[in-house]
Amino acid sequence: MRISPALAAVAGPTGAGKSELALRLAARFDGEVLNCDSVQIYRFFDIGTAKLPAGERRNIPHHLIDIAGPEEVFTAGDFARIARPVLRDIAARGRLPVVTGGTGFYLRALVDGLAPGPARDEALRTRLREREQRRPGSVHRLLSRLDPPTARRIHSNDLPKATRALEICLTARRSASEVFAAGRDALSGFRVLKIGLFPDRELLYQRLALRMEKMFAGGLIEETASILARGVPESCKPFESIGYKQALQSIKGQLSPKDALFYATRETRRYAKRQMTWFRQEPGIEIFSGFGDDPAIGARVEARIAEFLSSTPDNL
Repeated sequence: MRISPALAAVAGPTGAGKSELALRLAARFDGEVLNCDSVQIYRFFDIGTAKLPAGERRNIPHHLIDIAGPEEVFTAGDFARIARPVLRDIAARGRLPVVTGGTGFYLRALVDGLAPGPARDEALRTRLREREQRRPGSVHRLLSRLDPPTARRIHSNDLPKATRALEICLTARRSASEVFAAGRDALSGFRVLKIGLFPDRELLYQRLALRMEKMFAGGLIEETASILARGVPESCKPFESIGYKQALQSIKGQLSPKDALFYATRETRRYAKRQMTWFRQEPGIEIFSGFGDDPAIGARVEARIAEFLSSTPDNL
């Protein structure tokens, strides 16, 4: 009986040591790393995304980093469409795909697939964005009226997901819940092992504060200015991400560098908390309570993957 190739995914909140663990696993199991971070796909956005420099990748191939220009619209559906052939190519060469990143929706789109839904409607999105600017929270409130089950699954501050769900409701003329129930195009031909890193929350927050300080000290504001100098509009999506948003506000004189650091640190903590909530609900994820660069955690994950690779479908 032919055994399907394996795929290992390393998930968890920002700052949990996913990149270090992915490197360790790729080195140990002859693997290649596939990025699953929605901002690292963009060129020029390096410091604020903690993008691993090419010289620190230990000669391990990395995929889906710097594949999009800042002005491009890149969705979870785009990610799954582009990533799946890459996974198959890695596996066809006898190597282990190691998917890593903190964008849970990208991972879910890749493995579980997305329900077929209407295409993006930029005119509608513009109207919803303007509505939200006039009345903050109105997009989520409207979604709650049209599709309560979906609204309950989306945080009230998660404007992108709320906007997409509301867009589906208004365009498809039925609830997003009904659209999602229509079925998903799941990844086929792979055995998937999902590893979830869940460090102690207070230790994680301390690490995130130090990392954000290093980002600002290491030139995050200057990098943001250099991207603008390339002619990239400040309205581009990657400028909405934590760190770059505050750096942009500092450049525009809306925040001092000190305040930009404060708000970026605060929002990073909040984001990490949302990520942990998301990944704890991820189907099939196996939780490891610690940082990915902890040698003890690395050894435990290695052992689990070795067991997984040697298993057959009957004894997984």
